[in-house]
Amino acid sequence: MNIYAVGGAIRDELLGVPVQDRDYVVVGATPEQMAAQGFRPVGKDFPVFLHPHTQEEYALARTERKTAAGYHGFQFHYAPDVTLDEDLARRDLTINAMAREVSPEGALVGPVIDPFDGQADLRARVFRHVSDAFVEDPVRILRIARFAARFADFTVADETLALMRRMVDAGEADALVPERVWQEIARGLMEAKPSRMFAVLRDCGALARVLPEVDALWGVPQRADYHPEVDTGVHVMMVVDYAAKQGYSLPVRFAALTHDLGKATTPADVLPRHVGHEGRSVDLLKPLCERLRVPNDCRDLALVVAREHGNLHRVMEMGAAALVRLFERSDALRKPARFAEMLQACESDARGRLGLDAQPYPQAERLRVALAAARSVDAGAIARGIGSEAEKIKEAVHRARIQAVAQALAIGE
Repeated sequence: MNIYAVGGAIRDELLGVPVQDRDYVVVGATPEQMAAQGFRPVGKDFPVFLHPHTQEEYALARTERKTAAGYHGFQFHYAPDVTLDEDLARRDLTINAMAREVSPEGALVGPVIDPFDGQADLRARVFRHVSDAFVEDPVRILRIARFAARFADFTVADETLALMRRMVDAGEADALVPERVWQEIARGLMEAKPSRMFAVLRDCGALARVLPEVDALWGVPQRADYHPEVDTGVHVMMVVDYAAKQGYSLPVRFAALTHDLGKATTPADVLPRHVGHEGRSVDLLKPLCERLRVPNDCRDLALVVAREHGNLHRVMEMGAAALVRLFERSDALRKPARFAEMLQACESDARGRLGLDAQPYPQAERLRVALAAARSVDAGAIARGIGSEAEKIKEAVHRARIQAVAQALAIGE
């Protein structure tokens, strides 16, 4: 029995970046031998075991063969005679098909085992597929795009990009299950340069299949006085990258990605103006979230940002009554933490523009002050002073909040 550390851990070690997870392959063992050494079986489709002390995953060396379309259409073969090279050959990219032996004490020993020249591709900063078996798993299209968001200075090898395009043309991207699409998009959004993920997906044609609402944004012009970058797709990528640079949460980054979807459906005769695009964005976003089974926190923030981002940009012109109505529409009074994320998404929108990434965004502080004032109103005390008439209570609380905001901002309404 020989144990090897494989895949991303070896890649990241060679790149000099922190290793987050280690995967291990066991060559020359049977499931019974693993169980006898205290490993706990957890694999459903093929033998994967948890180490009795570290709880890290150890998989028996295996080969795989495509037997049907889609993500689950594989047949796996594992046996003590499956070699390490055979196991590495089934992996997606050369930079993920390297290994090092693990000593009985758990230390990495010996040289890097690199049958597919992954080290050369690391030095060249290239994503290259290991073999033509790459085409058998459509998830690999999304994985390469996600890796591009993490390793932003890497490029996709020409032959690998051509293979990805053939996969898309053959309908393989259409076979992706929605949950896996969302999982990979979400992970890519949380990388350092999300725009690189979308660039790769566009280059191979997959973005039009998995996120056509986003793909449609490229080539849609905006007013240059507001958007020096002009192209809506370029703008949205700048917004997402700004949110990533600030370290914002996944819901904020998803809201950044989807806030302007409606601009793709602006009638051609009114371009480059986009009056009413907020409502159209909401109309496109709802079915997108349903199709990809987007989690509630991401969906809810994205919807309210899509609907209200134009209003948030205009708050310097708003009086106290308009501000309170904005807080009520966006549920900011009950959900101030979500409203804080709205501000982050809208600030990203304002600064995700060519040459404007450092421009002031005083709207955020004005809204924070106004919301604190509105939330300081004691609705319970007002209710006790009025009695049980719900509409009177609601109106009195509303007026009190307007007055509190007006005093806080000294706008005297």
